[in-house]
Amino acid sequence: MLTQPINAWLTRQHAGIVARRGGQTLLRAEWQRHIVTLGHRLMAEPQRRWALCFDDSYLFSVALLAALHAGKTPVIPGHCREALLQEQRDDFDGVLTDLDFALDCPVVALPLAENGPLPPLPAIAPDAAVILFTSGSTGRPEQVIKPLHCLDREADWLARRWSPQLQDATVIASVSHQHLYGLTFRIILPLACGIPFDSRQVLYSEQLAAQDAHQRYVFISSPAFLRRLDRSLRPPACQLIVSAGGTLAWEHAQAAGQWFGQPVDEIYGSTETGVLATRRFVHEGQPWQPFDGVAFSQDARQNWRVRSPLIPQSGGLLLNDKLRFSTDGFRLCGRHDRIVKIEDKRVSLSEIERRLLALPGVVDAAALVITRPERCGVGVVLVLDSEVTARQLLSLRQQWRQALHRWLEPVAMPRYWRVVESIPQNSQSKRAWPQIQELFYAAR
Repeated sequence: MLTQPINAWLTRQHAGIVARRGGQTLLRAEWQRHIVTLGHRLMAEPQRRWALCFDDSYLFSVALLAALHAGKTPVIPGHCREALLQEQRDDFDGVLTDLDFALDCPVVALPLAENGPLPPLPAIAPDAAVILFTSGSTGRPEQVIKPLHCLDREADWLARRWSPQLQDATVIASVSHQHLYGLTFRIILPLACGIPFDSRQVLYSEQLAAQDAHQRYVFISSPAFLRRLDRSLRPPACQLIVSAGGTLAWEHAQAAGQWFGQPVDEIYGSTETGVLATRRFVHEGQPWQPFDGVAFSQDARQNWRVRSPLIPQSGGLLLNDKLRFSTDGFRLCGRHDRIVKIEDKRVSLSEIERRLLALPGVVDAAALVITRPERCGVGVVLVLDSEVTARQLLSLRQQWRQALHRWLEPVAMPRYWRVVESIPQNSQSKRAWPQIQELFYAAR
């Protein structure tokens, strides 16, 4: 399957469907008019960097193309939380959205009213890029500048690999377009291939089972969603099921594959690197296979560096993942940093500690993952500036949760709490994580 680069989408002469919104079909000519209308509005604005915050993927795609053709830089913050947008105000000059925000910058709400024919928009600049964010080692969001030519190349790789499955399909997704995985697979790939995507995010198994039985689909999902599938329902007709964002356990891959009637294809990569490897999960312990052009090398400290045409840095990038290579591919063996995966979402333990230390009365904090048979969650150990009774502690926890809710996603909210006089340290005055972990199992 041939793909078209992003700079050709607006002028593509094709009468097909760009997107679906339930039973509504959104045609390419209408999509192009919406882009031109917004593009001219943006060309009249002095702001250069526009944050894209949308629930609806169709409107998101309109904003993305309009900003690029207007010579603006799309900024994709990775969330639609007003409190976090206020905190990130230095990263953008204005906001494009379908939500109701009260921010101290220009906010343009979509859709816009059309005002008759408008002249064509300028071509997209050859060096155009989008800005995304990922959790840094300090817990603060770090910018990732993604050139459009890298997104074009990535779509081409994926289309070549799955050309038969993509033919005559509609892309549906349980993941957000606000992150690179959803942006690439839910927006860029279908638009590059000329196949429609659904503008709504699939949140529940019931929504998945309610898809039109006469349509064929590509389902872009995550291990967390596939684990929770209600397999008593009727599966939609999916030609391809893709999972990324975390490692899918074999038992869940097997169960999902049996329900869909198709094995699950997994993707390994990150916001910084783009896609690196894939595997079709047909047996337990399946190794990962790098995409052509992806090269791994190891340094003296046993850290892995990866180079790829999707990585604009000439020296490649250092990975935080631990890999073990063999003749048939490689396997993942954990991470080096304090970014963890909970329910397939990247959670920064450093960020949680930073938020805890900002709470009144908290003088020290440590966050870690606590694994229990029913689920895993974040545990936190706190040192307070004064002693509290059990009743006071219960009230404080409620206050802490309310304060943290403004900043943290639900999966990052602490589930397990311990208050101590001092956080355990080892002989090198570093945190003694085994002893900290024991605090959550000594008394439950």
